[in-house]
Amino acid sequence: MPVGPIELLIDPWSSGIDRRALLEVLLLGCVCGPLSFWVKSYRLAYPSESLAHGLLPGLVLGALAGAPLLLGAGAGVAVAAVAVALAGRDERIGSDTATAVVVSGAFGLGVLLALRPEAPTRLQELLFGDPLGVTDTDLAAAGGLVLVGGAALLLLHRPLVAVAFDRASAGAAGLAPGKVRVALLLVLAAAVAVAVQGLGSLLVLAVLAAPAAAVGDRASTPGRAMAAGAAVAAGAGVVGIYSSFHLGGAAGASVALALCAAAAVGGLRDGVRRRGRPGPTAA
Repeated sequence: MPVGPIELLIDPWSSGIDRRALLEVLLLGCVCGPLSFWVKSYRLAYPSESLAHGLLPGLVLGALAGAPLLLGAGAGVAVAAVAVALAGRDERIGSDTATAVVVSGAFGLGVLLALRPEAPTRLQELLFGDPLGVTDTDLAAAGGLVLVGGAALLLLHRPLVAVAFDRASAGAAGLAPGKVRVALLLVLAAAVAVAVQGLGSLLVLAVLAAPAAAVGDRASTPGRAMAAGAAVAAGAGVVGIYSSFHLGGAAGASVALALCAAAAVGGLRDGVRRRGRPGPTAA
């Protein structure tokens, strides 16, 4: 019997598993979409990907100590974020090299700890993720991220704008660019620690980078760019879960592909617009 358009829209919400997955991607989109604007502005795409691996030591140590896995992951990625930010301040090292060294060391330490018999049983789930496997606790963590992360982005908005777009004036106004960067990395670390619950470390970069690429430079202000990023992240997440439900694909990969498709469409649109602009004319 053919399925009508109403059933196509309603059916995923009738399943508790898919309903939690939809809520998870909507909540993550509300924070990671706006955050992606700053990831792009501060060129933190590579650190974002790397920090997802930096949570491993904290994750394992938290499990060995009997603490919640999310708490251990958050502590591990926060320490890695601060280490990356501090090491990157040395121009002789450079941000990319600092990130590679810090995260590689953290990941190696995590692997050694994970070889112990009492290593966490959910380690693989946190590394590879599955939106269909999120629990009520994961949803609560995502909701907390919306509240805390959203408040942090509001409080940091002026310093972030000043340092990103007028670094010299920011220093003259008493702002410390290094401290602003550390604060942004801590917010990013919290988002990574929560987002890996649903998307895993291999796919989390999509929700932190693709929305800003999809929006491009079409937003006239940082606030509008952040709002557009939230809409793209949440919308692509919903499209990914619907695609997974109706086509039977992996949910995490479907969400990541939807985000990448949005970024590709945005890039193509920007390219067409640039080619359509009139070039300079001879006097």
